[in-house]
Amino acid sequence: MAIILSMGLAMPVLSQTKNIKHQIDNHIIRGKVIDTGTKQDLKDASVLILNSKDLVIKKFTRTKTDGYFLMNVLIVGSYILYVSYPGYVDYSETFDLDSNQTIKDFGSINLVLKANLLKEVIVNGTLSTIQIKGDTTEYNAKAYHLNSYANVEDLLKRLPGIQVDQNGKISAQGENINKVLVDGEEFFGDDPTLVTRNLRSDMVDKVQLFDKKSDLATLTGINDGKTDKTLNIKLREDKKNGCFGKAVASLGTEGYYAGQLMYNSFREKRRFSMYAVMGNNGKTSLNWQNNAKYATSNIDISTQGMMIDLGGYDELESHSGQYEGKGLPTARTGGVHYDNKWKSNTLSLNTNYKIGALAIDGKSNTQTQNNIPSGQINSNIEQTFHNHIFRQKMDGIVQISPDSLSNIKVTINGNIKKTEQYNSVFTSTENNANLLLNDNSRDNSAKIDQQNLSSELLYTRKFSKTGRSFSVNIIALMSKINGNDLLSSTTNFYAAGLVDSSQTINQLKINSIINNNLNAFLSYSEPLSKAISIIMNYGFSADGSRSDHRTFNKSINGTYQSLDSLYSNNFEVKQFVNQFGLNFNLVINKALLTFGTNISTVDFGQLNNFSKKTLYRNFVLWNPQLRLQYKISQQSSITLDYNGNSIKPTVFQLQPISINKDPVNIIEGNPLLRPSFKQQGMFRYQSYAPVSGQLIGIFLGYELTGNSIANYLMTDSLGRTVNKYINLDNKNISNLNFSVFYDRKIKPLDLIVGINLNINGNTYYNISNNQLNRTNYNTYTIQTRFSKARANLYEFNASLGPIYTLSSSSLQQNINNNGKGFMGSGDLIIFLPHKFQFSTNANYQYNSKTETFAQDFTRTIINASVSKLFLKEQTLKLSLAVNDLLNRNSGFNRNVTGNLMVQNNYTTIKRYFMVSLSYDFNKVGDKPTTNN
Repeated sequence: MAIILSMGLAMPVLSQTKNIKHQIDNHIIRGKVIDTGTKQDLKDASVLILNSKDLVIKKFTRTKTDGYFLMNVLIVGSYILYVSYPGYVDYSETFDLDSNQTIKDFGSINLVLKANLLKEVIVNGTLSTIQIKGDTTEYNAKAYHLNSYANVEDLLKRLPGIQVDQNGKISAQGENINKVLVDGEEFFGDDPTLVTRNLRSDMVDKVQLFDKKSDLATLTGINDGKTDKTLNIKLREDKKNGCFGKAVASLGTEGYYAGQLMYNSFREKRRFSMYAVMGNNGKTSLNWQNNAKYATSNIDISTQGMMIDLGGYDELESHSGQYEGKGLPTARTGGVHYDNKWKSNTLSLNTNYKIGALAIDGKSNTQTQNNIPSGQINSNIEQTFHNHIFRQKMDGIVQISPDSLSNIKVTINGNIKKTEQYNSVFTSTENNANLLLNDNSRDNSAKIDQQNLSSELLYTRKFSKTGRSFSVNIIALMSKINGNDLLSSTTNFYAAGLVDSSQTINQLKINSIINNNLNAFLSYSEPLSKAISIIMNYGFSADGSRSDHRTFNKSINGTYQSLDSLYSNNFEVKQFVNQFGLNFNLVINKALLTFGTNISTVDFGQLNNFSKKTLYRNFVLWNPQLRLQYKISQQSSITLDYNGNSIKPTVFQLQPISINKDPVNIIEGNPLLRPSFKQQGMFRYQSYAPVSGQLIGIFLGYELTGNSIANYLMTDSLGRTVNKYINLDNKNISNLNFSVFYDRKIKPLDLIVGINLNINGNTYYNISNNQLNRTNYNTYTIQTRFSKARANLYEFNASLGPIYTLSSSSLQQNINNNGKGFMGSGDLIIFLPHKFQFSTNANYQYNSKTETFAQDFTRTIINASVSKLFLKEQTLKLSLAVNDLLNRNSGFNRNVTGNLMVQNNYTTIKRYFMVSLSYDFNKVGDKPTTNN
């Protein structure tokens, strides 16, 4: 509003004030107007008070020589303060007056010169870069000025509230990102790093961050409160036609090398992509989400209580799904992606093919302390290993929409995996008096072939009545595993330091596992009113499997023909599950309440083909659920969750078979196990201000497991341990997780800071030599974070903080694993003249010695590189890099499991120098532009 208008309206304001003298309350409005940059007092600035409902001016004045203003004689109500001054950006703020607040002091009101505001928008692009659209936070990629060779990952690191770690794992607003989409579609089977590290940032129009609703909520239109934090990369319209990609070749000292090729062709709704990666420097392309794509265990079919255990665990597929530095890797991976839409988007295809080989060689040393009632058993394990995996995987999704209310989705996944493993191990075991109890040397080699195939049909139907829907989900799974395992072992047992007896094992183990599974899941939702809805479901699962484990001892003639019945078993399993569920949804304004339960009956039958014995078990699994969610605003909410989950024993735990791959540590199953019951409670508060980047979060989670399945360990005087599974009826396993995090941008320093406090406490039990052992393991962590960037000048990120561990065992109360530590990491990129760039990152780890482990551990890893850009578009890049500059890298891990305290040191990649040449080619839409 201009000053002329303000002055013109001054007289009506005065007359209105005279007419309402009889409504006067004793309220005072005051403040001071100054220049933001110079801090100069602004005289004669126009100050108006407007009614917030109809914008009628209620009061007007001008600031005095010292910039102060004072107004009174206002009645109770809601108002807007409006301040203007020639050449400055107008200021407005909403406020309320009530009978309890007689003075409203605005303090210093800082006005910004319009010229300075334009400069700040051009440089920082902060206020105009973020829009809130319902539940979606949308970032305008054009406002973030990056170099022409930057990729999407570089862009994400600049967005407020989004973090990307060194492995490419993305988190936002305190939660992990589980999906990264491109124009709303999965890309390479939802493999985030293939999107973020291979798409150029100058192709991106918008980055959308939102909570993707569950499939059930999307179908029914009923909000069940279950969401996945999701990123959607929206491409610029002029970048959706053409081809682009990257080629990288690297050669280093110590025999290290790496290569990468990525090619993409986009044409309207059709996308074709392919990639290839090879090298031995640790970049395997087995990224943080591939575990879910390759693993074959625990497949969830839409609801709790119906889990399918196919076994086939692969030790190279860790929870993060990537090579984690253990050993020296050689990787060769590649893939092809194709997706398209036809017939006005009513028919679509999304398919991927991936092929990969990973070989890892290395050595490791493991020290363990086993607490038993009579003392401790200490072991030292030296291992040499070679592991090789070759995998092929193909998946496809076809979606058909016959009409606007129906949808058919067909999914097919198949993979073939061949694994070769070789281990040479020497173990020595002593008691707490340092007397040798036994030693074991063994060689173990295995070859495993595995094939998996799954298919799914999902039919969904909505009705004209909002919230009424019906769905049918049918899933068929098939898995086959064949393996041969050679074990050669010699164990010596000692008495008074001398060999008392010896045991030699030379066996061939032949394993064959076949699983077939059929599942059907029906769901129906019905709105009872505008606020209340009901969801009913029924699920059925039929599982048939056969497991044939045969162990043959080596005969005198050198062949393996003598069957060892102790370590052999041949059984068939049939399992039928029926599940019934009833859940209610109540939505009132900003509050959501979901509650209900699923009940499953499990009929388990097993036939031992060797003994002809049968085993029948029946389980009833109960899964109550409760969620209360209150949305304070679009960007802040409070959530309370409770879930009860009956957990049935795994097929592996139920089998009455002994496993002797480690002859001094035998594992035995227990067919009499019963289900345990886990209760989980969670409280979460989260508030996020996109413009300021302020993020506040509080999380509290607690788990309590009754009738838990625990380890029953029997260790004899010679150090041999047999591990069985039992139910503990009167002891509950508990886990507590508490965390507080806070992030904020300090505008005067243009610095983003954050702090995170985490407390994790665990209590669990096992039986050791017929005595109950209670283990407490607690960790306390504080991490601070710093981030700062200036376009085309530098980028800086750092995180550091202490960690403290408390660990105790009831069997040996005078022995613990208490220790302190410190973790720190950071990275820095400096953009130099003449298209040079310097980058470095550092990681520091310190773990103090404990009563169990007598040595401190310190590791500092610094990586650095210098690069030069060529060509007009800066698409050719030459780099010289050094990995582990100080040559201090060493593999290390320390943890507590049950009554075992374990420390592991292993071979890992150390210092090397590498020269790399990379070329970005881009023939999509307009030619690439530079922002330098």
